Amino acid sequence: MELRDYLRVVRKGWVIIVAITLAGVAAASLISIAEVPKYLASSKVFVSAESAGSVSELSQGSSFTQNQVKSYTDVVTTPAVLQPVIDQLGLDISAADLAKQVTASTAVGTVVVDISVTDESAQHAAEIANAISSTFETVVAKLVPVNASGASPVKISVLQQALVPTEPSSPNTRLNLVIGAALGLIAGLIVATLRQLLDTKIRNEQDVEAVTSAPILGGIAFDPRTSERPLVVHDDPRSPRSESFRTLRTNLQFLVAAEAPKSYVLTSSIPGEGKSTSSANLAIVTAAAGTKVVIIDADLRKPRLSTYLGIEGGAGLTDVLVGRATLADVLQKWGTDELWVLPAGRIPPNPSELLGSLAMIKLIATLEAEYDLVIFDAPPLLPVTDAAILAKHTGGALLIVGSGRVHRGQLKGSIAALQNVGSGIAGIVMTMLPTKGPDSYGYGRYGYGYGYGYGDDLQTEGKQKRKRSTRGGQTTEALPSDSVDADQKLPV
Repeated sequence: MELRDYLRVVRKGWVIIVAITLAGVAAASLISIAEVPKYLASSKVFVSAESAGSVSELSQGSSFTQNQVKSYTDVVTTPAVLQPVIDQLGLDISAADLAKQVTASTAVGTVVVDISVTDESAQHAAEIANAISSTFETVVAKLVPVNASGASPVKISVLQQALVPTEPSSPNTRLNLVIGAALGLIAGLIVATLRQLLDTKIRNEQDVEAVTSAPILGGIAFDPRTSERPLVVHDDPRSPRSESFRTLRTNLQFLVAAEAPKSYVLTSSIPGEGKSTSSANLAIVTAAAGTKVVIIDADLRKPRLSTYLGIEGGAGLTDVLVGRATLADVLQKWGTDELWVLPAGRIPPNPSELLGSLAMIKLIATLEAEYDLVIFDAPPLLPVTDAAILAKHTGGALLIVGSGRVHRGQLKGSIAALQNVGSGIAGIVMTMLPTKGPDSYGYGRYGYGYGYGYGDDLQTEGKQKRKRSTRGGQTTEALPSDSVDADQKLPV
């Protein structure tokens, strides 16, 4: 993973990271509250060597003391020192247990021994530390052999008496909170990273590029009102989502060269990725630019195009393929632009055979000769083979990829289904892109610099009421000027 990937993890998983960090702080707080306060009292003793006072003897005594002081430090926690303290203070504890409360240390190159005692009682901690200092002197004197004069060569002096502490040494609430927050933050980052690594859904263009090298032609933002207004370029032509279809139209023009096939199959991996609505909107904006377009509902299992476009779909593609009707009989003009629609017609028992038939191949050639762009709205690739069979005889497939909807394995399966029959992928169109967050509509190559509020601003500044009229039993409405002319009338 690169740095930008980790930044994306933080952006996408910040809620989890914050939640686990707060959980770490809460756990540290509970531990601090539940922990019994303990007090620390310390005393210091000085270890020196008795000498006659000459420089040589003083030097030898100092070296001797420094060499021996480590051993003396170990003596502090032995029963020889602690048991007399227990007897003196009347403590109800064993020497082994008391040793767990006592620490003795000395800095390198010094002869000062620091004796520390922790206890739940501040008074007891100070009393035990002072008692150990006194007993320590007696025990060391017994352990070291006397010199020729009968005196101990080592002298223990108390430098500092232990004072009764006023504040507990533990728990250290502030330190615990810092440690809890740090551990929570690390755990949150790990969880967010694992969540990202284990997430197999396609969410952004980087995920698509990791699966295929096919070009990404555009991205369509998610609109929760798609079911209410599937033809967004008609219902809200100034919105950023409508603009994204115009960008897709522009990118598609680079594919439609004079010598190249002019027909494309719009399909997806699974249902629910916005295939049919994308086909309809793309056809409308392309026709609005002056291109002669025909869109065919090639989903002979669950046709929806006629419903979205508000046309009669009882007769259509299947009738042409079986010879019940001619192409001129079932083609329907939509709107005032150069847009024609061929509905699916009756649902046949053999969709795959019809779409791969010689009649279908001839129909494609006829449509390519008459129209500048032919769009087939085909079924998803994974449930059935219809789209793969149809794409083989066209300029290729425009594969719709729903962000957060399809998994990497499903996208790979769709690509394999096309490749197995010799079909090509003309490009990828991402749909359902979120409008907020690191995978949002404005963060990738599909952003337009003016942000997602662009459409709302324009609607606020230039809001016009649509004029409705009835002509020949057909209701029409005039749209504000954009890529669609202001006086253009479209059926609703």
